[in-house]
Amino acid sequence: MAQHGSLSELPLEQVRTLLAVVDEGTFDAAAAALHVTPPAVSQRVKALERRTGRVLLTRTKPVRPTESGQVVVRFARQLARLERDARADLGIGESGQGALLPVAVNADSLATWFLSALARVPDELRVCFELRREDEVHTTSLLREGAVMAAVTSSPDAVSGCTVRRLGRVRYLPVASPGFIERWLGDRPGAPLGRVVADAPVLLFDRRDTLQDQFAREVTGGRGAGALRHYVPSSRGFAEAIEAGLGWGVVPRAQAEPLLRAGALRLLDPERVVDVPLFWQQWKLDSPALAALADAVVSTAAEALDQ
Repeated sequence: MAQHGSLSELPLEQVRTLLAVVDEGTFDAAAAALHVTPPAVSQRVKALERRTGRVLLTRTKPVRPTESGQVVVRFARQLARLERDARADLGIGESGQGALLPVAVNADSLATWFLSALARVPDELRVCFELRREDEVHTTSLLREGAVMAAVTSSPDAVSGCTVRRLGRVRYLPVASPGFIERWLGDRPGAPLGRVVADAPVLLFDRRDTLQDQFAREVTGGRGAGALRHYVPSSRGFAEAIEAGLGWGVVPRAQAEPLLRAGALRLLDPERVVDVPLFWQQWKLDSPALAALADAVVSTAAEALDQ
């Protein structure tokens, strides 16, 4: 049986080339980014696959790392992060070069509190953020793939090689416009809310959004929301669509309360809410930039989220 070395024994040039291919999406684009020829990129990746004894990439467009490839990609990103930190500590970093931190965050956090956290990271760290928007249920998949170094997630279960810290919870309020409520509830004064919710048009962020169905199941006894569904993949646009009367939906309290005070929205049920716990997961990596980001996120969440 072939014996394969540890990650630390893998040729760094090959590891960096694999990461470039994954980030750029094609061998040709990686070659351009690395200032080498496409055949050189292909040869390095094949040599790395021979050395590990594993297929590391699926040759699709764009290419994607296999499960084994994800392990090497995570290693490559961690190595690059440590190298940048070491160069900065030694004062030999490239002039003007920033430290890139890829982070996964859900749309509602991005629209309400997360940007305030980023603004708290000290300027002298020269951090550049690359945000990947993804549903909080699915952000951990980007951590597993090595696509991001940290994520806001609804999962308390740590991804391998990551730490977890609780942030708090987002409280979602079931709301609709006054005109919508008049159309769907006003002429049925005796109708239970569950029956109306099961029939009325509903707003969803995308096809992964389950929050409206979660609320609807509680008031319908398990039926979920109705078949008339609008998909609006924008946190701000989602609230605006409800305000315009396209349907009902659940909106983060931070967004809903100003509209409720202004009379633009009304609660469907003051007694029921949908709570979503949020957690911060990040790589176990001794990085000043990553540590500063984590502190900023946790402190901002403590102020912005329900505890």
